[in-house]
Amino acid sequence: MNVDELTPRQIVTELDKHIIGQNEAKKSVAIAIRNRIRRRLLDRDLQEDIYPKNIIMIGPTGCGKTEIARRLSRLTGAPFVKVEATKYTEVGYVGRDVESMVRDLVNTSMNMVRKSWRKKYETEAQKNTRERLLDMLMPSSHSTQPAPTPNGSISGLGEQVQNGLTAAENNSEAERKERAREMLGRKLDNGELEDREVQFEISANPTPMVQVMGNLPPNMEDLDMHLQNMLGDFMPRKARKRKLAISQARKIILEEEIERLIDPDKLQEEAVERTEQLGIIFIDEIDKICGRGAAGSGGGSGPEVSREGVQRDLLPIVEGATVQTRQGPVKTDHILFIAAGAFHTSKPSDLIPELQGRFPIRVELEKLSEADFSQILTGPRNSLTTQVQSLMGTEGIELDFTGDGIDEIARFAFEVNERTENIGARRLHTIMEHLLEEISFTAPELQGSERKILIDRNFVHQRLHDIVADTDLARYIL
Repeated sequence: MNVDELTPRQIVTELDKHIIGQNEAKKSVAIAIRNRIRRRLLDRDLQEDIYPKNIIMIGPTGCGKTEIARRLSRLTGAPFVKVEATKYTEVGYVGRDVESMVRDLVNTSMNMVRKSWRKKYETEAQKNTRERLLDMLMPSSHSTQPAPTPNGSISGLGEQVQNGLTAAENNSEAERKERAREMLGRKLDNGELEDREVQFEISANPTPMVQVMGNLPPNMEDLDMHLQNMLGDFMPRKARKRKLAISQARKIILEEEIERLIDPDKLQEEAVERTEQLGIIFIDEIDKICGRGAAGSGGGSGPEVSREGVQRDLLPIVEGATVQTRQGPVKTDHILFIAAGAFHTSKPSDLIPELQGRFPIRVELEKLSEADFSQILTGPRNSLTTQVQSLMGTEGIELDFTGDGIDEIARFAFEVNERTENIGARRLHTIMEHLLEEISFTAPELQGSERKILIDRNFVHQRLHDIVADTDLARYIL
């Protein structure tokens, strides 16, 4: 599917395959992605003045906030990172500064571009690897020189005869080598030479591993790499010889050939471009750094790190700034920021006004209902029931979930969420693990008809009722 042809409705349809409900949130992110596509069709000058509309998602844990953003990035092929707002500290305090989220995004983009380029050059690299292996397998040639006459020279006629004989021998030798190479090539392709050992040279990086002052603070995490790069410029690479079986040598040579075909400068250039134009940063727990609502923050005063200071550090990144990274300067003007939080003890208006203005779109996600739980169990592609059926299928166990069994699992999950802590759809995983615990343990021992198990309402009720009924027990087990 061509990303540039995706309409908002098609994006929502794709998200529906993996996420149940939350239509308003899906519409908002779909429009944001479509606006990116529209922006790329405009003149260059106008493109620079159109900024993405950042989004705040408000909803309890487990309702699909993170999954919507993650699935969206996979659908569009955009670099994506998820960060937690509470992991960052104000500049001047020990901890990670907010610019590191941009560096993480560039690293993700580098990995994505490298992966796509590896796939692009893999066929050519495999051909080059095959030729190198054949060169190693072929015996070394020794050219034969004509023997001089006793007086140190040969006559003109004798020289012509000798040259003719030498040319004939060379042609014959070349033909023999070609036939031998073709024969070795067939054997190599058929896997008959996998255990044959070959000796070859690989480039070794002599740069020593440098570590300064033990464990560095998070905001100096790139220092080791910078020092290694500097030392690498002064210490040239040396080649060393290794003797390995062809099956092992092929992997090493293939990696060398792929790296040789990839231009590192163009790789970085494309990674930075993709970061600036397509990057998505998902900031979770944004509510925990609200000045008046963060538990224990005391409004940013006292011994704790100022939460408001983190917001102010975050503001220029969201607004549009240039961040220095290992791959070069990265502009954040057109990166899409999606913030999310439960906002139980605070509200979006508790954020500093400047930051509120940079998140113009606010979407409230709904709490999952019992019917939503039933759909989550069976509706999405690779749903939870499909996963456990496939896992048990490897042991020859056939699990058959009935409709009333699915509804009973959903009812218990919803009930436990209501009576204890509401963790959303994640509750289904704990319920399912406890429901199938005995089956998973005894699966290899089951025989005959025991391998077909019906998961109906009675089965679910028998396994879960006593635990769910006891609130204290459910709090610890489910």
